[in-house]
Amino acid sequence: MARKIGSRYTVQQVIGRGSAGTVWLGEGPDGPVAVKLLREDLASDQVLVGRFVQERAALTSLDHPNVVEVRDMVVDGDDLALVMELVQGTDLRSRLEREGALAPAVAVSVIADVADGLAAAHAAGIVHRDVKPENVLLDLAAPAGPGGAPRAKLTDFGIARLVDAPRRTRATRIIGTPDYLAPEIIEGLEPRAAVDIYALATVLYELLTGFTPFGGGHTGAVLRRHVTEQVPPVPGLPEGLSRIITECLAKAPASRLRAAELATRLREQLPYLVGLPPQLPPERAEAEPPLTPGEAVYTEVDAGPGTHRRRRGPAVPLVQAPLPDSTRDTHTSLRRPSDRELASYAAESQAQRREAAPAGHRKGRRALVRRRRLYAVLIAAVLLLAGAAAAYSAFAQERHAAGARPAGIHGVTDTHAQSGPPNH
Repeated sequence: MARKIGSRYTVQQVIGRGSAGTVWLGEGPDGPVAVKLLREDLASDQVLVGRFVQERAALTSLDHPNVVEVRDMVVDGDDLALVMELVQGTDLRSRLEREGALAPAVAVSVIADVADGLAAAHAAGIVHRDVKPENVLLDLAAPAGPGGAPRAKLTDFGIARLVDAPRRTRATRIIGTPDYLAPEIIEGLEPRAAVDIYALATVLYELLTGFTPFGGGHTGAVLRRHVTEQVPPVPGLPEGLSRIITECLAKAPASRLRAAELATRLREQLPYLVGLPPQLPPERAEAEPPLTPGEAVYTEVDAGPGTHRRRRGPAVPLVQAPLPDSTRDTHTSLRRPSDRELASYAAESQAQRREAAPAGHRKGRRALVRRRRLYAVLIAAVLLLAGAAAAYSAFAQERHAAGARPAGIHGVTDTHAQSGPPNH
């Protein structure tokens, strides 16, 4: 059933659902478009509507090949809609669900594309604030990149900022998706460009391993890990790429790379990644073949028990909801835990991390622990030998000195003995 959006657009069918609304396949004066229709409760918020209108110029002027173009923003009665270009492809979350971890060259190429898009947005003063696989679209109609990687486009710019209206956000609330939240957001600081870099590095880690570095389990445990834990190493990666991930996941925002620098350094790593296979979990070894652009638009997929059927499609920032407390879902408003609550998740956090890590990753971590223990034993042995050598040297010197002193003392004694008692 066709539906009018404003005076210029007609939508025919829903092709995706997200936390902020639904995405429709539509038609405009210049051809097919994707129309994101925000939820009714958001459309009825006058503060948000005002911000929506204010953001129009900034969002529609963001023109970059790695950013999904926002062509129009419509306010019409109860309808609040973003009109976007129609990307012939699928979202990155869908690809992860179907194929598991990607080959390092493909993952790095995709993230470099997104970093280019973020660089343009940050230069325009726009922070995305919700970078995650659902919001990265793979353009299957565009020429492939290095290693056959699909070209990537970042979508949903401005959605988190629009939803984050003054009456909705308080000092005790967090806007975002827990798995990808930078520590400074959890601590209540103003989100700046560095939060996008942290989230993008989290996505890169997920593409390489199949899981996020701090995700899994209770939301509070996830938040605590972001603030207190260091990123687990990825076995088998070149040192240069590991260093990039570590820098971009630094707890201090100022220590992270800027988007343009990140894109450049990632592409410098591509020659070292050619031929490296993905770290596929055993159950994902026989992945389905990739979707064609046509299949990506019209194939319906059942995500599993307890989930809704959803349509794969272009320009669709889909959000999976397998469990009510899934930390990969966007929580429009999430309560910020207290310091005591964060601390209480310590034991649970460590246990969940051990259980959630794939066998290969756990084996890599155990090997790392064994190597560290071996190094510690070797160092202790070296120190012990060095101490023993020093003690022996000191003992030898003392014996040598002792052997010299008795002769002198004996001579003096003999002299006195020979002289006899003094004459009186």
